[in-house]
Amino acid sequence: MEDCKPKDKGAAEDAELAKAIMAHRFQPPVKVSEAWEGYIFSGLEICIKESTDFYGAVLWPSAMVLCHFLEANRDQYNLMDKNVIELGAGTGLVTIVSSLLGAKVTSTDLPEVLGNLQYNVMRNTKDHCKYIPLVTELIWGQEVEQRFPHATHCFDYILAADVVYAHPFLDELIDTFDHLCQENTQILWAMRFRLDPENSFVDRFRQRFHIEELYDLPSLSIKLYRAWRKDKMTHGCSGETAA
Repeated sequence: MEDCKPKDKGAAEDAELAKAIMAHRFQPPVKVSEAWEGYIFSGLEICIKESTDFYGAVLWPSAMVLCHFLEANRDQYNLMDKNVIELGAGTGLVTIVSSLLGAKVTSTDLPEVLGNLQYNVMRNTKDHCKYIPLVTELIWGQEVEQRFPHATHCFDYILAADVVYAHPFLDELIDTFDHLCQENTQILWAMRFRLDPENSFVDRFRQRFHIEELYDLPSLSIKLYRAWRKDKMTHGCSGETAA
Protein backbone atom coordinates (compact mmCIF):
# COMPACT_ATOMS: atom_id res chain seq x y z
CA MET A 1 0.00 0.00 0.00
CA GLU A 2 1.53 3.29 -1.09
CA ASP A 3 2.50 5.71 1.65
CA CYS A 4 1.18 3.52 4.49
CA LYS A 5 4.51 2.79 6.20
CA PRO A 6 5.59 1.83 9.69
CA LYS A 7 5.29 4.79 12.02
CA ASP A 8 9.03 4.89 12.81
CA LYS A 9 10.02 6.13 9.33
CA GLY A 10 12.78 8.51 10.29
CA ALA A 11 13.28 12.17 9.56
CA ALA A 12 14.09 11.78 5.87
CA GLU A 13 10.95 9.82 5.05
CA ASP A 14 8.87 12.18 7.19
CA ALA A 15 10.21 15.16 5.25
CA GLU A 16 9.62 13.45 1.91
CA LEU A 17 6.02 12.58 2.76
CA ALA A 18 5.31 16.04 4.19
CA LYS A 19 6.71 17.59 1.00
CA ALA A 20 4.44 15.40 -1.15
CA ILE A 21 1.41 16.39 0.92
CA MET A 22 2.12 20.11 0.80
CA ALA A 23 2.77 19.92 -2.96
CA HIS A 24 -0.98 19.62 -3.49
CA ARG A 25 -1.30 23.34 -2.70
CA PHE A 26 -0.75 25.94 -5.39
CA GLN A 27 -0.76 29.73 -5.31
CA PRO A 28 -3.73 31.47 -6.92
CA PRO A 29 -3.23 34.40 -9.31
CA VAL A 30 -2.40 37.67 -7.62
CA LYS A 31 -5.37 39.47 -9.18
CA VAL A 32 -8.54 37.66 -8.16
CA SER A 33 -11.98 38.92 -7.15
CA GLU A 34 -11.90 37.03 -3.86
CA ALA A 35 -9.27 35.41 -1.65
CA TRP A 36 -8.98 31.65 -2.01
CA GLU A 37 -6.51 28.77 -1.63
CA GLY A 38 -5.68 26.38 -4.45
CA TYR A 39 -5.20 22.60 -4.24
CA ILE A 40 -4.79 19.83 -6.79
CA PHE A 41 -6.32 16.41 -6.14
CA SER A 42 -7.53 13.80 -8.61
CA GLY A 43 -6.11 15.95 -11.40
CA LEU A 44 -8.52 18.79 -10.62
CA GLU A 45 -7.75 22.31 -9.43
CA ILE A 46 -9.79 22.88 -6.26
CA CYS A 47 -10.50 26.45 -5.16
CA ILE A 48 -11.20 26.86 -1.44
CA LYS A 49 -12.56 30.05 0.04
CA GLU A 50 -11.70 30.51 3.70
CA SER A 51 -13.54 32.63 6.26
CA THR A 52 -11.47 34.14 9.05
CA ASP A 53 -14.66 34.97 10.95
CA PHE A 54 -14.97 31.37 12.16
CA TYR A 55 -12.25 29.02 13.46
CA GLY A 56 -13.81 26.08 11.62
CA ALA A 57 -13.85 27.88 8.25
CA VAL A 58 -10.06 27.90 7.88
CA LEU A 59 -8.27 25.03 6.14
CA TRP A 60 -5.73 23.31 8.40
CA PRO A 61 -2.90 21.00 7.18
CA SER A 62 -4.57 17.91 8.68
CA ALA A 63 -7.16 18.09 5.89
CA MET A 64 -4.40 17.93 3.28
CA VAL A 65 -2.84 14.94 5.06
CA LEU A 66 -6.14 13.04 5.00
CA CYS A 67 -6.84 13.96 1.36
CA HIS A 68 -3.35 12.84 0.31
CA PHE A 69 -3.81 9.52 2.05
CA LEU A 70 -7.20 8.91 0.42
CA GLU A 71 -5.83 9.66 -3.03
CA ALA A 72 -2.56 7.75 -2.59
CA ASN A 73 -4.28 4.66 -1.16
CA ARG A 74 -7.44 4.61 -3.23
CA ASP A 75 -7.00 0.93 -4.11
CA GLN A 76 -7.09 -0.28 -0.50
CA TYR A 77 -9.42 2.45 0.76
CA ASN A 78 -11.75 2.53 -2.23
CA LEU A 79 -14.41 5.21 -1.71
CA MET A 80 -16.32 4.49 -4.92
CA ASP A 81 -20.05 4.21 -4.07
CA LYS A 82 -19.28 4.19 -0.34
CA ASN A 83 -21.40 6.00 2.23
CA VAL A 84 -19.16 8.57 3.91
CA ILE A 85 -19.75 11.21 6.57
CA GLU A 86 -17.29 13.97 7.42
CA LEU A 87 -17.32 15.55 10.87
CA GLY A 88 -16.23 19.16 11.21
CA ALA A 89 -15.93 19.57 7.45
CA GLY A 90 -14.84 23.22 7.75
CA THR A 91 -13.96 24.54 4.30
CA GLY A 92 -14.89 21.24 2.66
CA LEU A 93 -11.62 20.01 1.13
CA VAL A 94 -11.95 16.45 2.50
CA THR A 95 -15.60 16.31 1.38
CA ILE A 96 -14.64 17.50 -2.09
CA VAL A 97 -11.77 15.04 -2.54
CA SER A 98 -13.88 12.15 -1.21
CA SER A 99 -16.62 13.06 -3.67
CA LEU A 100 -14.11 13.19 -6.53
CA LEU A 101 -13.07 9.66 -5.52
CA GLY A 102 -16.65 8.47 -5.97
CA ALA A 103 -18.10 8.55 -2.45
CA LYS A 104 -21.63 9.47 -1.42
CA VAL A 105 -20.69 12.12 1.14
CA THR A 106 -22.63 13.70 3.97
CA SER A 107 -20.65 16.81 4.94
CA THR A 108 -21.37 18.21 8.42
CA ASP A 109 -20.40 21.15 10.57
CA LEU A 110 -21.83 23.89 12.80
CA PRO A 111 -24.59 26.16 11.45
CA GLU A 112 -22.37 29.25 11.25
CA VAL A 113 -19.91 27.67 8.78
CA LEU A 114 -22.43 25.90 6.52
CA GLY A 115 -22.75 28.79 4.06
CA ASN A 116 -19.05 28.86 3.23
CA LEU A 117 -18.87 25.04 3.30
CA GLN A 118 -21.79 24.72 0.86
CA TYR A 119 -20.24 27.31 -1.44
CA ASN A 120 -16.89 25.49 -1.64
CA VAL A 121 -18.45 22.06 -2.04
CA MET A 122 -20.82 23.07 -4.83
CA ARG A 123 -18.19 25.16 -6.60
CA ASN A 124 -15.74 22.26 -6.78
CA THR A 125 -17.96 19.19 -7.23
CA LYS A 126 -20.59 20.35 -9.74
CA ASP A 127 -20.30 18.28 -12.94
CA HIS A 128 -17.21 16.50 -11.54
CA CYS A 129 -18.66 13.90 -9.17
CA LYS A 130 -20.88 10.85 -9.42
CA TYR A 131 -22.85 11.91 -6.34
CA ILE A 132 -23.83 15.40 -5.18
CA PRO A 133 -22.56 15.82 -1.58
CA LEU A 134 -25.11 16.59 1.11
CA VAL A 135 -24.11 19.52 3.34
CA THR A 136 -25.95 19.54 6.64
CA GLU A 137 -25.75 20.82 10.19
CA LEU A 138 -24.42 18.57 12.94
CA ILE A 139 -23.76 19.76 16.47
CA TRP A 140 -21.79 17.04 18.26
CA GLY A 141 -23.80 15.30 20.93
CA GLN A 142 -27.10 16.97 20.05
CA GLU A 143 -29.91 14.90 18.49
CA VAL A 144 -27.38 12.71 16.69
CA GLU A 145 -29.47 9.55 17.17
CA GLN A 146 -32.61 11.29 15.89
CA ARG A 147 -30.90 12.81 12.84
CA PHE A 148 -28.81 9.76 11.95
CA PRO A 149 -30.76 6.68 13.14
CA HIS A 150 -29.02 3.35 12.61
CA ALA A 151 -32.01 1.96 10.75
CA THR A 152 -31.52 4.37 7.84
CA HIS A 153 -27.95 5.68 8.14
CA CYS A 154 -25.05 3.26 7.81
CA PHE A 155 -21.67 4.78 6.98
CA ASP A 156 -18.73 2.88 5.54
CA TYR A 157 -16.32 5.63 6.56
CA ILE A 158 -16.25 8.50 9.04
CA LEU A 159 -13.70 11.13 8.03
CA ALA A 160 -12.38 13.83 10.34
CA ALA A 161 -9.50 16.31 10.11
CA ASP A 162 -8.38 18.49 13.01
CA VAL A 163 -11.58 18.11 15.02
CA VAL A 164 -9.64 17.60 18.27
CA TYR A 165 -8.17 20.67 19.91
CA ALA A 166 -8.71 22.65 23.10
CA HIS A 167 -12.48 23.07 22.77
CA PRO A 168 -15.06 22.15 25.46
CA PHE A 169 -16.92 19.53 23.40
CA LEU A 170 -14.53 16.57 23.39
CA ASP A 171 -16.98 14.34 25.29
CA GLU A 172 -19.70 15.16 22.78
CA LEU A 173 -17.29 14.42 19.93
CA ILE A 174 -16.50 10.96 21.30
CA ASP A 175 -20.22 10.26 21.74
CA THR A 176 -20.85 11.33 18.15
CA PHE A 177 -18.10 9.04 16.86
CA ASP A 178 -19.58 6.27 19.01
CA HIS A 179 -23.07 6.61 17.54
CA LEU A 180 -22.05 7.02 13.90
CA CYS A 181 -19.44 4.25 13.99
CA GLN A 182 -21.39 1.05 13.64
CA GLU A 183 -19.95 -2.45 13.65
CA ASN A 184 -18.53 -2.20 10.12
CA THR A 185 -17.61 1.48 9.93
CA GLN A 186 -14.02 2.64 9.59
CA ILE A 187 -12.81 5.97 10.94
CA LEU A 188 -10.02 7.86 9.17
CA TRP A 189 -8.98 10.73 11.38
CA ALA A 190 -6.09 13.20 11.02
CA MET A 191 -5.07 15.19 14.06
CA ARG A 192 -2.53 17.89 14.78
CA PHE A 193 -0.96 17.60 18.22
CA ARG A 194 -0.72 20.95 19.99
CA LEU A 195 -1.52 20.62 23.69
CA ASP A 196 -2.25 17.93 26.26
CA PRO A 197 -5.99 17.60 25.39
CA GLU A 198 -5.01 15.88 22.12
CA ASN A 199 -3.00 13.19 23.93
CA SER A 200 -5.68 12.54 26.54
CA PHE A 201 -8.36 12.37 23.85
CA VAL A 202 -6.50 9.57 22.07
CA ASP A 203 -6.28 7.64 25.33
CA ARG A 204 -10.03 8.02 25.89
CA PHE A 205 -10.74 7.15 22.28
CA ARG A 206 -8.87 3.86 22.68
CA GLN A 207 -11.34 2.80 25.38
CA ARG A 208 -14.08 2.44 22.75
CA PHE A 209 -12.19 1.80 19.52
CA HIS A 210 -9.32 -0.15 18.08
CA ILE A 211 -6.84 2.34 16.65
CA GLU A 212 -4.04 2.01 14.08
CA GLU A 213 -1.52 4.72 13.27
CA LEU A 214 -1.20 5.17 9.50
CA TYR A 215 0.95 8.31 9.29
CA ASP A 216 3.23 9.95 11.84
CA LEU A 217 4.50 13.31 10.58
CA PRO A 218 6.59 15.04 13.28
CA SER A 219 7.50 17.85 10.87
CA LEU A 220 3.80 18.79 10.68
CA SER A 221 2.91 17.62 14.22
CA ILE A 222 0.16 15.51 12.60
CA LYS A 223 -0.83 11.88 12.93
CA LEU A 224 -3.36 9.97 10.84
CA TYR A 225 -5.32 7.13 12.43
CA ARG A 226 -7.61 4.38 11.30
CA ALA A 227 -10.10 3.24 13.92
CA TRP A 228 -12.99 0.81 14.24
CA ARG A 229 -15.28 -0.50 16.94
CA LYS A 230 -13.96 -3.11 19.32
CA ASP A 231 -16.63 -5.44 17.94
CA LYS A 232 -15.42 -7.63 15.09
CA MET A 233 -15.92 -6.09 11.64
CA THR A 234 -17.81 -8.26 9.14
CA HIS A 235 -19.38 -6.69 6.07
CA GLY A 236 -19.37 -3.00 5.23
CA CYS A 237 -22.44 -0.86 4.68
CA SER A 238 -22.03 -1.31 0.93
CA GLY A 239 -22.02 -5.10 1.31
CA GLU A 240 -18.32 -5.96 0.99
CA THR A 241 -16.04 -7.39 3.63
CA ALA A 242 -14.39 -4.65 5.68
CA ALA A 243 -10.69 -4.54 6.52
